[in-house]
Amino acid sequence: MLMPKRVKYRKQQRGKMRGKAKGGTLVHFGDWGLKALEPHWITAQQIEACRIAIMRTLKRNGKVWIRVFPDKPITSKGIGVRMGKGKGDVEGWVAVVKPGKILFEIGGINDELAKEALAYAATKLPIKTKIVPRYEIGGEL
Repeated sequence: MLMPKRVKYRKQQRGKMRGKAKGGTLVHFGDWGLKALEPHWITAQQIEACRIAIMRTLKRNGKVWIRVFPDKPITSKGIGVRMGKGKGDVEGWVAVVKPGKILFEIGGINDELAKEALAYAATKLPIKTKIVPRYEIGGEL
């Protein structure tokens, strides 16, 4: 699973997911990308499930870029634990995804296979997504 090697602070507050993504909204590396249309926390397990789904569809051809990284710790208290006594232990890691963020990119394969792989990966995510092509500076494909 993806997770930071080390962090300055073990626990974070939940924060807000208002607005649109500030960066990472264009396909830069590959030919096709998977763009988020809703705000959500994407867990490290979901990112890994998408990566495996894409690699299986591509049969290990082409190249995949993962454009999100789970750097936010999520805590929870144990079952049957009473209120109080501090914040719970870190259970996992999530990436905060806002609308417009490119999640995955694929390059080096034909367009039909790329769309099929990204569509299959989109079924592993809890948000609505859109498959977008890479645009050059002039605006054409």
